[in-house]
Amino acid sequence: MAVFPRDFVLPVRSLAERAIPTITRWTAFDRGGHFAAMERPQAFVDDVRAFFRSCR
Repeated sequence: MAVFPRDFVLPVRSLAERAIPTITRWTAFDRGGHFAAMERPQAFVDDVRAFFRSCR
């Protein structure tokens, strides 16, 4: 889960983990919003890569 502070709806971690118990990564970013891949492309890509590295 990637959480950006200017997104439309900010998820509550405890509720999300209860609803989706298979969440394995939760990253809270300091900037960005709904279009994070355009607004913060490097941070977004770095987080996606870190997630997949953990799956090896």
